[in-house]
Order: sequence, then C-alpha cells, then structure tokens
Amino acid sequence: MGKVVLAYSGGLDTSVLIAMLREKYNAQVIAVTIDLGQHEDLAAIKDKARSIGAVDAFTIDAREEFAHKYIVPSLQANALYENVYPLATALGRPLIADKLIQVAHAVNATSIAHGCTGKGNDQVRIESALAYLDPSIHILAPVREFSLSRDYELKYAQEHAIPVEKAASTFSIDENLWGRSAECGALEQEDCEPPEQAFAWTQSPLDAPNYSAYCELTFEHGVPIAFNGKRMALVDLIQELNRIGGLHSIGRIDHIESRLVGIKSREVYEAPAAKILIQAHQDLEKLVLTRDVLHFKPVIEHTFADCVYNGLWFSPLRQALSGFTTQIQENITGTVKMRLYKGSAIVIGRTAEKGLYVKDLATYEGADEFDSRAAKGFIQIWSLPYKVYSIKNNGHSARALPDLPVAVDSTAI
Repeated sequence: MGKVVLAYSGGLDTSVLIAMLREKYNAQVIAVTIDLGQHEDLAAIKDKARSIGAVDAFTIDAREEFAHKYIVPSLQANALYENVYPLATALGRPLIADKLIQVAHAVNATSIAHGCTGKGNDQVRIESALAYLDPSIHILAPVREFSLSRDYELKYAQEHAIPVEKAASTFSIDENLWGRSAECGALEQEDCEPPEQAFAWTQSPLDAPNYSAYCELTFEHGVPIAFNGKRMALVDLIQELNRIGGLHSIGRIDHIESRLVGIKSREVYEAPAAKILIQAHQDLEKLVLTRDVLHFKPVIEHTFADCVYNGLWFSPLRQALSGFTTQIQENITGTVKMRLYKGSAIVIGRTAEKGLYVKDLATYEGADEFDSRAAKGFIQIWSLPYKVYSIKNNGHSARALPDLPVAVDSTAI
C-alpha cells in the first residue's frame, strides 16, 4: 500500500493501529499528532509512535490557528449545539483533517487512517473534511472496519509488545483549548450524577472559593483581546479563562446529546473559557446590534452549530453563515464585566464604543429626551391591523376607528 498518514493520539486505539496497518496493509505508517491545547507530552507521544514502528512521526502546533480560524468564528456565532455544547471536539476535527492532508501531500502518501469508531461523530467529521480537502485521498478506518473492541486491542498490544499505559481513567477523554469531554464508564448510566472523577478542569461548586471573582473582557470587532485590562494573545487568554473559570466551577455541562448517527449519548463537558466568552460576547451584541439583526441572528447561530457538529465545517453553507456573523462584528468592540461565583458567570456591566443604549432616551428622570407624546400616534398605527381584524372577525363595531389621526370611511370596512 505504501505510505499511510495516521492521525495519532498516543492512546490505545491509534498505537495498535500503527502495528495493524503494517500487518494488514503492508503500510509505511507516518504518525501525525496535532497540538490543539490538550496538555499532553507531545515529545513522548512522538517517540512512542516511532518505537511501535512508525517510519516517521510529526507533531504540529496548531493552537494559534485553532484559536483564530476555528474558535473565533464559532464564538462570533455564539455556537452551542442543542443550546448547550460549545463544540470543542467538533471544531478540532476539521483542523486535524487539514493537517493530515498537508502531511500526506508533503510525504507523497495516498492514504490517511484514523482511529474513530463506527458509532461516533468524529468519523463523519474527519472523513467529510478529507473529502472536501482532497477527494482523491484514500481513507482507512480499521477500528470501524474490523469492529475492534478494547479487549481485543489490549490483547493485540500485548502480543505485539506495544506499550500501553495503565488507564488513568475509566472515561473516554478528549480535550483542546475550547473544552474537555468525558464519556463512557459510569457516565453511561444516564440517571446518575457524574462522579467527580469525570472532571479535571473544574472544581466542584462545593469546593469552589467562597468569594466572587470579578473580571473584565475586552473585545475588538468580536474578538477577545484583553483580560482585566491586559492585552493577551488569544491562546493565552483562553487558557487563563479556563484556569480561573475552572477554579470557580464555571462551564460544567451534563448533556444528553443527539449524535449525527442517530444515537443518544450522555456527554459531560468542561468549557470554562467557552462559557465565559460566549456569554460575554452575547451580552455585548445585545448592546450594539439593532433589534432586527439581534432577533434574526439565533437562526444563523443554530444552523452554524449544526454544521460544525455534523462535520460540515468546509461546506458552502457554513462559510456563508460565517460571512454573515463576521460582517456584523464590525461594531462589536467594547468591554464586558462579569462576576464568577460557584458555577455561575453573571454579566454585571458592559460598555461599547458604538453601543445603542442612550441613557437620556432610556431614563425616567428629568433628563428624559424621549417625546412621550409621540407614543399615542405610534400605538394607534401599530394596533390598526388588530382593530381591523377584530371588527372583521369578532363582531365589533367600526366605531372603534374614529380615534385615528386620519379620516376613515367606516362604511368601507
């Protein structure tokens, strides 16, 4: 078969695949590990791949690209799948596919392999992205093709002298800058409270500090640029919010999720930075956007989240939706003040250079500049269709109309 580029995590599945691809496909395996902020020893993972039998191994730091080209568009869309999940894993998959294609082209490989199962969303996300990026690439999915179980993989690893670290958790874990997910194990019992062992980024609200943390987030054209007045690189800002948010138990999500493949799954997520930033961004948009745009945007947000979740990052629809959300970020520049306390993130103030809140119009005090006398005529015109409807359908007299500021021939009604 020649060269095969393998999406390599260093875990049991993909470690077994290095040997299995050599055995079953006579492949030269090039292992590729993408750093999206998952807090792993990438050097050790690279060495492990080579020790198992990969002819080469690459690690790629894609954190900045992930933050600016994937997280930012999702943040600007306030994207939450089923109004809950901020799409951390889903956002990372198209970028991983992009890097796999780049390596495949660089080493003249015609095949790409992954370790996704046949019942998960990730197989769809990665393969759909690969189909867009290079329709000619050949895709191998041995875990799905051979219905590999964990027991079989452990036995295979033992027989082929593949080092397997003792599992630190009974859960299946995935993490990147935008969030951490946990599933399997005790979490498969949908009516039980998630054990604390399922969480790693966030403290229990019971253990969180008994004091509030106040923070200010500054946005420039819809992009977070500063935390508490200090300008920061986006990756650093997200990491700092994950730290402080986790300390105060922000961003815990226990979710019964509708997978693309038709299965309901129980997912536990931790997304402190995503929770804080999306909430702050939504609030700033409320201050700046006109009512019609603000009321229409959730339609875009819902469809955007579905596209990302369903593996359609590179689709024309997702790109068009991002065109809309990007265009309306022009005036989303300002600062949002928040209070973090035992799992709650509450907006307590906001300012914007082009905010549409005008105190002299909103106030009920003496400085009020709103001409209340204009309200009567506005209400008469606004309610006119309902008066006509009531006369036509509810048997009311047309005499209800003479108070209009224009002459009306009631006999025509």
